[in-house]
Amino acid sequence: MNRQLFLFLCIINLTTAALAQQVTPTPDQIKAMTPEWTGERSGDGRPRVSDALLQRLRKVGTEDAWVLLRNKGYQNQFEGDWMVIHPDSVMTGRVVTAQYYPTRPDLDKLIRDKGKAEGRIGNTNSWPIDVLKDGDIYVADGFGKVVDGTLIGDNLGNAIYAHSHRGVVFYGSVRDMEGLQEIEGFNGWVKGYDPSYIQQMMLGGINVPIRIGRAMVLPGDVVLAKKGGVLFIPAHLVEYVVQNSEFIALRDEFGHLRLRQGKYTPGQIDAQWSDEIKKDFLRWLDENPGKVSMSRAELDRIMKDRTW
Repeated sequence: MNRQLFLFLCIINLTTAALAQQVTPTPDQIKAMTPEWTGERSGDGRPRVSDALLQRLRKVGTEDAWVLLRNKGYQNQFEGDWMVIHPDSVMTGRVVTAQYYPTRPDLDKLIRDKGKAEGRIGNTNSWPIDVLKDGDIYVADGFGKVVDGTLIGDNLGNAIYAHSHRGVVFYGSVRDMEGLQEIEGFNGWVKGYDPSYIQQMMLGGINVPIRIGRAMVLPGDVVLAKKGGVLFIPAHLVEYVVQNSEFIALRDEFGHLRLRQGKYTPGQIDAQWSDEIKKDFLRWLDENPGKVSMSRAELDRIMKDRTW
């Protein structure tokens, strides 16, 4: 059995386990789901990308990050066409997933009984909130339901922000939009608003693999949410995306400066750089250390690996 097929079967089995045995996979199951990550993990087993990288990611352009992910073979990580509560804000954070389905009474009873045995309280759409830690983002597949598909209102929105100091990404809807807008620091990317309350929806699992539109999302992925859409970055690629995006931004800033100055032609800047331009770029970096977020060792490694 090849490795890709093995991992796919593991994901299917983990999703089934969340439905049949527990509401959320165990830490060991989540580790098995995210084997490429070798760094720190949260207590529930999710990869824990550092706060410093999350902060640096805020300045990364969606297009740059998207191209870098595609170059690594991850072509299904973006979803656009959102209603954004605060469109001019950027949100980054670690993913806690939740899967919702149309209600089927026998399966809904099984999930609720499992949750009760695990000590979970309240309605099932609040259970993922209890899992959230600082820096987490509640990401839910509500199968695009808007009317009667409102996963939260302003009460749960306040609870989400109190736990995570972030917000939500819902392939579904919310209610109490005015109240949610008033929660300072909270933001949300949702597929719609409706004054109705949630009906005929059941929780399928927490921290299981989910689909958000055309994107595939795992627990512990990192969200880059901007006005144009949401990118879900696998945890093990966040550092790669951040560092290379920062390098691209520096390269572009230098190139634009030299074009305005008339020092080089567009053909020289758009093509493979000559040794002369590369040396000029390095001098410019030395003269402008405040523009460089990464260490010089990181920068040297990136420049060595790139084809420019």
